[in-house]
Amino acid sequence: MARPTTIHVCSSCGHTEARWHGQCPGCGEWNTLVEERAPAARAGGGAAAPRRAGPAAVPVALRDVRAETVARLSTGIGELDRVLGGGLVPGSLVLLGGSPGIGKSTLTGMATGNLAGAGRPTLYVSGEESAAQIRMRHERLETEGCRALDVPVLAETDVDAVLATIEAHRPAVCVIDSVQTLSAADLTGAPGSVGQVREVAARLMRAAKTAGTTVILVGHVTKEGSIAGPRVLEHLVDCVLQFEGERERTYRTLRALKNRFGSTSETGVFEMRQGGLVEVLDPSARFVGEATGKPGSVVLAAMEGSRPLLVEVQALVSQSEIVPPRRVCTGIDRNRLALVLAVLGRHAGVGVGTSDVFVNVVGGVRVDEPGADLAVALAVASAARGVALGSPAEAARPLACFGELGLTGELRTVGHPERRLAEAAKFGLGDAVHPGSAQTLRQALRAAFGAVRPVAA
Repeated sequence: MARPTTIHVCSSCGHTEARWHGQCPGCGEWNTLVEERAPAARAGGGAAAPRRAGPAAVPVALRDVRAETVARLSTGIGELDRVLGGGLVPGSLVLLGGSPGIGKSTLTGMATGNLAGAGRPTLYVSGEESAAQIRMRHERLETEGCRALDVPVLAETDVDAVLATIEAHRPAVCVIDSVQTLSAADLTGAPGSVGQVREVAARLMRAAKTAGTTVILVGHVTKEGSIAGPRVLEHLVDCVLQFEGERERTYRTLRALKNRFGSTSETGVFEMRQGGLVEVLDPSARFVGEATGKPGSVVLAAMEGSRPLLVEVQALVSQSEIVPPRRVCTGIDRNRLALVLAVLGRHAGVGVGTSDVFVNVVGGVRVDEPGADLAVALAVASAARGVALGSPAEAARPLACFGELGLTGELRTVGHPERRLAEAAKFGLGDAVHPGSAQTLRQALRAAFGAVRPVAA
């Protein structure tokens, strides 16, 4: 009887089975058996002999290691190069994740088109579309500098065929769209399964390091927003990029969740247009120009990596007809909103316990830093009172603010306050409310509403 080429290993207890089972016979956990390659048998059959210890390796001090300087590959997209840390590193593995329709294929198509226009050999592998469909989509990206139609395309789902093409053509950059569609013929699992994704990524990594080809893996995401597939996929690659935004909005945000060759604090902002993605070099000007300055509106001086960013935070408070009232937010964490509302009611006398509260970060931007607490609190207080923030002389201009709220009602400092204030002053919002101008939330509310419109104690 032929020896099986694959086995199924429980990711919880390590139990092995020849066939897949929904429940692990070893530990009883469900859906934990993952297909893997079976270990090679020793020649002549029987159990494998124990390995003999070889000669001890000699460790080398880091100062004695010769490190060669490798020139990065510029994609021709400034925002993408900045998030990558200066460009693509030859031989690296980059994972790009994002929800469907967010613009992942557009971004990679523009990058490969710019590289092709610069004379770099490229390859675009698609397991989801035919070559004709890819041409139709890339025609709108064709410009004088972006030679999107000069990029060689391969519509293939067999990883062995893809590896053979990479070895034969040795492209400088290869895009795999997407990694969940490739499969290894010697594994019986369906494409996109845990075993298939792990094996495909491992083979592509070896090919990238051997040929010096930069491989960009486009990955699907789950309904929670995390990259689909095994977690080991993110550990295996050199760089993990997350492309975020709402398909109904034009703005997109590119973040680095992991980067072995650069910082993870950088963020790129793009705008989706008919001809593809356009870099937004000064996003603060776009967001501040659209700020209303009406009741329930404030401008948050946030930090996106090392870049200060001004975004508008809007709030709406209305009498609720249901119990419990609704708490809806877009662009911030829902648990953080609940914390801010509790601090508002306990330490500032602004109670919204019987009202529906809606908070939105305008433009489809998501803010995860604690410096947004004060902006949410001031926006909700302004909406609850029906009064615009700021002094009467400056009612036409929105109010800028930032700061973290403590559970005892105090304002806590956040990182880079001088850069936030400089960005606000750049757009005429110099009278910002921040931890340096107010020590408590109550003082911040008095300053925000102005001396003639104090908040009731």
